[in-house]
Amino acid sequence: MSGARLIGPVRGLVIVGALVAFPLVFSEHWIVNIAIFTLMYAGLATAWNLFAGYSGYISLGHAAFFGLGAYTLANLFSTSSPLRGSATSFTSHPFVGIGNGYAPFYVLPLVGLGVALIAVPIGWIALRTRAITFAIVTLTLLFVFQNLAFNLRSLTNGSSGLSLPTPNFDVSVYERPFYYAMLGVLVLGLLISWHVRGSKLGLMLFSIREDEEKARGLGVRTTGVKLIAFAASAGLTAMAGGVWAYYLTYIYPEYAVDPLVMIGSVLPVFLGGRGTLWGPVLGALILVPAQQYMAYRLGASEFYLVGYAAVFVVILLVLPRGILPSLGDAYERWRFRGSRLTPAEEVPAA
Repeated sequence: MSGARLIGPVRGLVIVGALVAFPLVFSEHWIVNIAIFTLMYAGLATAWNLFAGYSGYISLGHAAFFGLGAYTLANLFSTSSPLRGSATSFTSHPFVGIGNGYAPFYVLPLVGLGVALIAVPIGWIALRTRAITFAIVTLTLLFVFQNLAFNLRSLTNGSSGLSLPTPNFDVSVYERPFYYAMLGVLVLGLLISWHVRGSKLGLMLFSIREDEEKARGLGVRTTGVKLIAFAASAGLTAMAGGVWAYYLTYIYPEYAVDPLVMIGSVLPVFLGGRGTLWGPVLGALILVPAQQYMAYRLGASEFYLVGYAAVFVVILLVLPRGILPSLGDAYERWRFRGSRLTPAEEVPAA
């Protein structure tokens, strides 16, 4: 592998290494708590970008898969699931014991796979539409799932919600396992996105984003390609939802299938750069701490929502394509300008 091709993997290892070390250096509970939600939205944004950023199809219903993942994990381990009655301890749980508290993390890949399979027929129907119609259909999906969460009491316990056992992690580092679980989901999303970008699948997705009719004319099986990306994106979103549910230990419809989760998944992508690998992560690293800080400073008056929106609007006005693409364009213009200003070699006189 050439030196130029090594830059990307090395950069990724450095970033992931820094994220792994973060809770070991900054161990205060409130800091790690903010970091968990930052990683969650970075993972959600990466998952959304894998489909919407690469294909150009704007999905506004991914929060439905977030809630589906949360409820799936909750039903497997809940102490209040209507399917089994109640359980009062880890060892007496009728389905599977939580044991040392790590069991829910072990089933996350199965949760993601199950939701990805459920997303295939949903995507097959929704992807029969395009552009703004597709966005509206997926937005409708979000509210349909939220309504089902209220009414399917045998699975969700309705508005009363579901509670999960509190794991017996060491109090001094209680947040750390959830932090690393969220980081695992993010890294998995980044690895899948990186692989897709360099594969034939990524080339086909980008061709669909540029001109779907031309891509179809060149032999791209557009429906199958979009379904693969849609299902992978939904599975990653569900895994983040499962970690979120276990961390809060209590979920109910308004939070599990929340339009604000959808907004928090989309904004980092547009801020960092749609269709890029690291743009969604960068956007989440800027927006989530900024939102948390403003909520702390201005939360009583709810003016923090205005400040949160202002941060996003200002950056988009200055960098309309997102941070990474705009910086890349600026660098290319600087290189081109520098090459033009370089004096030409003098031609020796005859």
